[in-house]
Amino acid sequence: METTYRHVYSGKVRDLYELPDGRLLFVATDRISAFDYVLASEIPDKGRILTALSLWWFEQLRDIVPHHVISTDVPAPFAGRAMICERLEMIPFECVVRGYLTGSGLADYRATGSVCGIALPAGLRDGDRLPQPIFTPATKAPRGSHDENVNLSALAETLGADTASRLAEVSITLYERARGIAERAGIIVADTKFEFGRRANGELVLADEVLTPDSSRFWPAAEWAPGAPQPSFDKQFVRDWLLASGWNPKSGQAPPPLPPDVIARTREKYVEAYERLTGQRWQ
Repeated sequence: METTYRHVYSGKVRDLYELPDGRLLFVATDRISAFDYVLASEIPDKGRILTALSLWWFEQLRDIVPHHVISTDVPAPFAGRAMICERLEMIPFECVVRGYLTGSGLADYRATGSVCGIALPAGLRDGDRLPQPIFTPATKAPRGSHDENVNLSALAETLGADTASRLAEVSITLYERARGIAERAGIIVADTKFEFGRRANGELVLADEVLTPDSSRFWPAAEWAPGAPQPSFDKQFVRDWLLASGWNPKSGQAPPPLPPDVIARTREKYVEAYERLTGQRWQ
């Protein structure tokens, strides 16, 4: 008998389905987003690469915190790009860890000398390594809106002090494990975001995707040079092309389609990140 999958939600790059028994099917598409827009262009194999890399990372990190994946035995149309996962009560914040200063953290630092209320040393440059990783959570904005950085107190007010403290502790532990693994592969994990859910007994579970080029900034370690934007293995390449094209993210106009060479180069970056990190050749 064929299993029925009920479509529940489509995000920027993922589709979510519900199985009759309540489990969830997470499908990673080839869509790519930038500046809170879903682009008209897709990146071939992107969904399969993100799924394979997430599954690899879940195994590297499972002794720190359990993950939500139950099975990859999915229907043929979703093969290679989907995971059957347990249903959780999702934490309504993104758990961001920064080991290097860049992006919105750099903007906050330049304005206030701190990031999410965490004071940092004076004189730091774009791309500098921080004295220690910092936990800088963000709200989960609806599609088309922008996530907003918040401080640990905001988490505590919503989730309780114990849960907020546990999220910070686990997130930094995950980041430090991943940073060490990536450094051995010649990749700097500048920052990343984790998402967690809770089981009925309150246990925290790592969910969604983990340590992919969509959820992280990956930099080639051999080319790291603080003081300017860094070359990357993530979708920063797409963001940079969009800005160079003359398109203004604040114009209200949809971004232009990506040219074939940018699509191909973006795919190459995702593949290289996968191959470097896992030590496996992409098929």
